[in-house]
Amino acid sequence: QLQLVESGGGKVQPGGSLTLSCRTSQYTLEYYAIGWFRQAPGKEREFVAAMSWSGGVILCGDSVKGRFTISRDNAKSMGYLQMTRLKPDHSAVYYCVVDPASSTIAAGRGDYWGQGTQVTVSS
Repeated sequence: QLQLVESGGGKVQPGGSLTLSCRTSQYTLEYYAIGWFRQAPGKEREFVAAMSWSGGVILCGDSVKGRFTISRDNAKSMGYLQMTRLKPDHSAVYYCVVDPASSTIAAGRGDYWGQGTQVTVSS
């Protein structure tokens, strides 16, 4: 069972930046696409971004284009979400997800999900 652990969440002021990390506890991310979702209280889960194993395919949700950047380090089996120019409505629990296909992630599905990390944007 592939397990994902997110880290890097916390409280940040509007306009600030955070970088989230996602690592596997037991297995590598070889041949898996990696992605991020978020869910705010009372709202539906929202696709943020996904990246293929090779990095050749990158998909981003419209609401985060130009602000958030997804990346990965396959040698370390790590995934990252760099978030800049954060706004209060970016506050949510952010989840890491992996699946063989980035398109599957973008469609809202994935084989494995992390437990999430809270991001709070507030002054």
